[in-house]
Amino acid sequence: MSKEKHHRDWILRRCCGSICACFLTLAAVVGFIVLVIYLALHPSKPSFYLQDVQLRSIDLSDPAISLNLQVTIASRNPNERVGVYYKTLDAFTTYRDEPVTVPVSLPSIYQGHKDASVWSPVMSGDAVPVSQYVADAMRQDISAGYVLLHVKLEGRVKWKVGSWVSGGYHLFVNCPALLATSGAAVGGAFAVSGAAVPAGVNTTVSLKFTHPADCTVDV
Repeated sequence: MSKEKHHRDWILRRCCGSICACFLTLAAVVGFIVLVIYLALHPSKPSFYLQDVQLRSIDLSDPAISLNLQVTIASRNPNERVGVYYKTLDAFTTYRDEPVTVPVSLPSIYQGHKDASVWSPVMSGDAVPVSQYVADAMRQDISAGYVLLHVKLEGRVKWKVGSWVSGGYHLFVNCPALLATSGAAVGGAFAVSGAAVPAGVNTTVSLKFTHPADCTVDV
């Protein structure tokens, strides 16, 4: 009886081992196929381009900032065989790494092969609290005749190949927006005070977007 039991246990172990080996082999084959497909298609991350910034108003109510602007930002899918789903996408503006507008949700879209898309969101922030040094720095920059803002997008994207859709990937876009003084009356009127301006005196300046800019993209 003990020999028969030992023989049954040996057969059971062999069967379990064979089943496990089959599953491992199948998983390895599937993984290899996915890797080959990925390497063959090699999806490239979308490119983003900041086309325009219309600064409507800005108010420095120390130590808070009220800002209103409209931006035009374009993206392009460089892939020939891979589509891009923009599932969620939020736009906001920062100055010296601090948010100065509240996030604005952009509509979800699908971007086909080699397609381009354009968004023109209005972004604003009413008395957004910032650090004292940030408020002072913006006041000084405006007095000097320029302000460097950053328009940022953050969300989730998915790749689409045929009928197959990948899982979600985090997308982060950073677009520099340099605004400078102009002789033309564009944008809003900005009250400036600080070291560059005599105490109690306000000056009025106009700032406009200097030139289109490429954006950095991380996926």
